[in-house]
Amino acid sequence: MNNYRLILASNSPRRKELLAGLDIDFQVRVIDGIDESYPADLPTRQIAEYISQKKAAAYRESMAVDELVITADTIVVLGDEVMGKPHDEADACRMLRELSGKTHQVITGVTLTTRERQQSFSVLTDVTFKTLSDDEIHYYVTHYRPFDKAGSYGIQEWIGYIGVTALNGSYFNVMGLPVQRIYEALRTF
Repeated sequence: MNNYRLILASNSPRRKELLAGLDIDFQVRVIDGIDESYPADLPTRQIAEYISQKKAAAYRESMAVDELVITADTIVVLGDEVMGKPHDEADACRMLRELSGKTHQVITGVTLTTRERQQSFSVLTDVTFKTLSDDEIHYYVTHYRPFDKAGSYGIQEWIGYIGVTALNGSYFNVMGLPVQRIYEALRTF
């Protein structure tokens, strides 16, 4: 990574914390208002990677020759339903009720971009919740206000402590950044 200045294109405190855990220097740069829509017929497993590529395209023109930008997008998928960020408290509770007692997938798409090159990948993690009571859901939503989180939850918060019964894949992916995979990709970029 000596050839590049690393840029994290995210305001997420979780992503900043996770990338910092790799002990590499980086800066944060955020462009507001990037369109995160995707074609309705896009296969579910490709959505997060597609959006991460869209985010990368917004940065490409303003990048310096020595910069490498990391963009990412995380989605929660239950069956064929993509659960984005909740609109309000009622929507957050609805999502958690749907996830309750089931296994869902968390998919993070990542794109590494320089002026000359781009590499994208997705990481999928299966997460299983116990059957959550309405009181547990209400407590979590009112105390933790997960309105900036896909699927209405943060695994590193109270709901993860009491609700997640199984995990198959990367824990850090569920937090929003598959840092082990990013580390390997940066080593070979």
